[in-house]
Amino acid sequence: MNLNSEIRGLKGFLQANRQVARLAIVFALSVGASGCNRANPQAAGPQMPPPPLVSVAKAQAQDVPVYLDEIGKSYAFESVTVTPQVGGRITERKFQDGADLAKGQLLFVIDPRPYQAQLDSAKGAFAQAKANLELAKVEFERSTALLNSKVIAKQDYDTKKSTVEVNQAQVESAEAALETAQLNLEYCYIHSPIQGRAGARLVDVGNVVQANTTGLLLIQRLDPIYADFTITERDLPNVQKEMTRGTLKTFVRLPSDPDDHVRGGKLSFLDNTVQNGTGTVFLRATISNPDHHFWPGQFVNVRLVLETQKGAVLIPNQATQISQKGPFVYVVKPDNTADLRLVTLGQRQGDNIVITQGVATGENVIVAGQMTVAPNGKVRVDTGGPTPAVSAQPDAAAKTK
Repeated sequence: MNLNSEIRGLKGFLQANRQVARLAIVFALSVGASGCNRANPQAAGPQMPPPPLVSVAKAQAQDVPVYLDEIGKSYAFESVTVTPQVGGRITERKFQDGADLAKGQLLFVIDPRPYQAQLDSAKGAFAQAKANLELAKVEFERSTALLNSKVIAKQDYDTKKSTVEVNQAQVESAEAALETAQLNLEYCYIHSPIQGRAGARLVDVGNVVQANTTGLLLIQRLDPIYADFTITERDLPNVQKEMTRGTLKTFVRLPSDPDDHVRGGKLSFLDNTVQNGTGTVFLRATISNPDHHFWPGQFVNVRLVLETQKGAVLIPNQATQISQKGPFVYVVKPDNTADLRLVTLGQRQGDNIVITQGVATGENVIVAGQMTVAPNGKVRVDTGGPTPAVSAQPDAAAKTK
């Protein structure tokens, strides 16, 4: 009996000790968790992320040009294909291919000897005709005196008078032949008809050329130079209206030039018809080109400025985004919430763009960090770094070079 009692007492002691151990473990875990919570407050529960950081720019009002951007092509102001006016063998060439030529500069020489001989012959014929005329005049004067004395018949008098008139005509004919021979000799020396740049020669020395048939050289005047382009018939009324007012301006640059490296020009031609099939109208601008920056045949970008829009709202291009409903921007309101605004875009002005509807002057638009912004959500405006802003766009004429 005593043994059984001792065994039961021992079991009760062990069970009591296990319960105490469990309580001790639970207490230790609770104390450790409480210490961890105090060391890491985020472990106590979920925390809200901070508002996204964004950069903003202020919309500004500014006068901007209303323009048409077109693709054009440059053409020489004058272009002449030099052709001989007399035939013969070319004996000399007096220029280098690609040289800048002055008006009247000697280019080619055609063998002048046959034409010199013709000139000498014409001079002799002219002198002979003049001598015959002088003789006829003397005989006519003598016959006039004899007729008054009734020594000769009236028929002889008329014959002498007719001889004078015939010789006078022969003198005029001989004089014309002399002038023709003189011109033909001058045509042997071919001069540049314009100031311009020579192309590659088309005929070498030693070749025989035909009059008014064989092309010898192409010369093109590069300063000034033309920029030819087209506009659609839809834009024609506005162009005609501004052309009447005299406010049209043209600015031309090469596609490889920076946007601000433009040359101002004058609209010098508007065609009188709309092209069939394309619905376009041909225009031409004349541009100063003393440094030969533009070359005939090059494609050029032409901006035709129609008028100036007063007080247009400008924002940076990077502020605009596209959605299924159209272009939009985020506007930061005074309470630092982002307002999604659908906008109507106007024309680009350098790095900025005109907003015709949706943003007012002075409002701040988000230009960086839009991808993390939610409509009507809070944002943090970055004020520590440089904030993109709408810079004043200089007038296009001030940029011309």
